Amino acid sequence: MSQPDRFVIRRLRGDDSNLMSGLLTMFGNAFDDPDTYGGKRPGKDYMSRLLDSDTFIALAAVKDGEVVGGLAAYVLTKFEQERSEVYIYDLAVSAAYRRQGIATALIEELKAISAALGSYVVFVQADYGDDPAIALYTKLGVREDVLHFDIPIK
Repeated sequence: MSQPDRFVIRRLRGDDSNLMSGLLTMFGNAFDDPDTYGGKRPGKDYMSRLLDSDTFIALAAVKDGEVVGGLAAYVLTKFEQERSEVYIYDLAVSAAYRRQGIATALIEELKAISAALGSYVVFVQADYGDDPAIALYTKLGVREDVLHFDIPIK
């Protein structure tokens, strides 16, 4: 999907290591968490396998060769029926490019990919207080109030 003279949405694949690096940098800056997204980046072989897998989707919004937005999502194969759902793990747009329809375009592209994969829903979490994200997701979907628990493994 592309937006003429604005930005292009690209699904990243195994040979898109430069764009993936740009996506990670953009996430680190947008979330003010450069260590998580840049401190211990996976090697090229790992990233190539991930980007070519059937269970991970990375989309980048590119303008003039720069990654200005993107999302990372996981395809969850269900056990109760032959179907899947897609979970948006990260979604961000660089501060200078917000309010230009990039996040919506990323989600619309993910919806098309998800439908082609046979998924029945795309879901995402938002933190209380993240009003821009809540407004975006409310515009595009149905809100469910749930509790989220992190269970340590060590």
